[in-house]
Parts: sequence; structure tokens; C-alpha cells
Amino acid sequence: MRLVLLGPPGAGKGTQAVRIAKAFGLLHLSSGDILRAERKAKTELGRKAQDYMDRGVLVPDDLILSMMMDHIARPGAAQGALLDGFPRTVAQAEGLDTRLAARGWKLDAVVNMEVDDADVTRRLTGRWSCPQDGRIYHEQFSPPARKGICDDCGAQLTRRKDDEPTVVRQRLETYHAETEPLVAYYRGRSILKSVDAGGSVDQVTAAIKEACRGL
Repeated sequence: MRLVLLGPPGAGKGTQAVRIAKAFGLLHLSSGDILRAERKAKTELGRKAQDYMDRGVLVPDDLILSMMMDHIARPGAAQGALLDGFPRTVAQAEGLDTRLAARGWKLDAVVNMEVDDADVTRRLTGRWSCPQDGRIYHEQFSPPARKGICDDCGAQLTRRKDDEPTVVRQRLETYHAETEPLVAYYRGRSILKSVDAGGSVDQVTAAIKEACRGL
């Protein structure tokens, strides 16, 4: 089975990817994790990607596609793979389809985790972390005993730069412009399965499992 998880920032893709990959015996392939690992290992692909990033420009689609296909084709993915954070654009999706087809493979399903912008904004802007021990808090779902203070070490909590309200708005605008068109693309290929990602973690996991049943 080969799956793709889609959804806006804050939808919980990373959390669900780990759970679903384990449930179906799939290799979890996070494009962000793979890019960081390739750069750290200083592979040829990693060095090329680093060069683009050092110049402050986007890593080309062909390079990202080559990097992802290299991992999709490894023995560890023989039972299947779950793609998390990739593809991000229709051009990448088309490239992925072409490269999979060249090997006689295809995607079995694309799961779209639906959550509205207001919910995403609440989830992300309400998130705080401890700079000392890394513990994550949320103003609404898991607040500290004392506002702004870590329960464990007493450090002042901080908010990640990409969770600032203005940055969250920009991330959502980018998602709607560049990644959301993938929903229509995969719907047109009749492999899109949409689930409500507004519930609890367990509820969303159950919904994704049900959507993928029988694949």
C-alpha cells in the first residue's frame, strides 16, 4: 500500500502519519526528515539541496522527487510507504505519478485531513514550548498550571516563530495557493479520501483507518 497524507499546517499529519504507518506496516517517509537526513549525511542529493537552501531559493521539484523516489524504492518500503509532507504541489504530484508508473507502481489512496482555518489558527497560535526540556503546552488543550511557566522546570515558555499569528496566516495562504489544488488533482484520479481532522487524535486515527480499509 502506498498512501499520501494531505492537510493544512496544524492538521496533525505528523502525528497521524506515525500511527497509520504503524497500523498498516508502512514505512513512514517524511519529506522534511529525509531532507534533513540527506543534508546531515552529505549525500550528493543532500549537498545539492543544501546549495539551493544556502542561496535562499526553493529546492527544485526534480531534486525533491529524486530524493523521495530513492527512499520509496528501498527494501524497507517493500510492504508499502506513507508519504508525509510530499507532494506539496500539483507539479510534484504529476512527477511522482510518472516516476511510480515507470516502476509499475501507483498510489493506492490520498487521505485529505480536513480542518478549517479557524481551528488551525487556534491549534498553532495556542501552542507553547519549554526552551529547557522541550515540553509542549497548549493554551486550550494542555495548559501549564501557571500561565507561561513550565510545570517541570519553571522556565518561561516560548512560542515557535512559525506559530506566531502573522506567520500562521502566511502558512495558510501558502497552503491554499500551492498545496490545496492537490485535493482536486487526486479527486480527479478517484483516489482521494477525505476525513474530518477536527476531532481528537484517536478519532482522527480511527477515521483514517476506516477510509483505508480494504485497500
